[in-house]
Amino acid sequence: MRKSILFIMFVACVATVVGCSAERRWGERERRELRNELRAYRDMAYLDNLAEVEFDTFTGNVVEAIEIDYPIYTTFVELPGRGDTVEVYVVSTIVEELRANPHNMRNIYPYPYLVDEGILPANLNHQAQRAFYECLSYKVKQYYPTTLAFFEDIINSPTMPTPIVDMQMACASELFDWSIEIDETIVAD
Repeated sequence: MRKSILFIMFVACVATVVGCSAERRWGERERRELRNELRAYRDMAYLDNLAEVEFDTFTGNVVEAIEIDYPIYTTFVELPGRGDTVEVYVVSTIVEELRANPHNMRNIYPYPYLVDEGILPANLNHQAQRAFYECLSYKVKQYYPTTLAFFEDIINSPTMPTPIVDMQMACASELFDWSIEIDETIVAD
């Protein structure tokens, strides 16, 4: 009888531990909530140019990276700097995507934006656009020591960083003999 009671208590303890740990793991609801939270980052330069399917893939990659590093959901939720942690994962995922293909500059600086800013002429064909982005990628790699330094410059700057604008204008000038004149008007008080 005593062995039976001990056996039942042991099984109950194991079931409680297994049951509790299973509840604390990531479920579909938790993943969906984090993906919805990542929608707040949609206005970042790289992310706002992604199609919806591409953005879903991106958020899936971020959620997966967080889930791997924080397999117990409650540990992640209880982080004191949870928002900062999510932001680090977002930026790290962007850096990894760009590191995989440096020609993704088109996602950070889309062609229509560069035309609107007067950096590039309108109606460039695909080959000319590709040549521009290759040139820009090369100049960025030469200027910034790491991809992370490049992104820190973009994120920390309230406007487009001047070195990047200079690189864009240099590539446009080299490839298309396209020069940009800046008309500065000084207003006196």
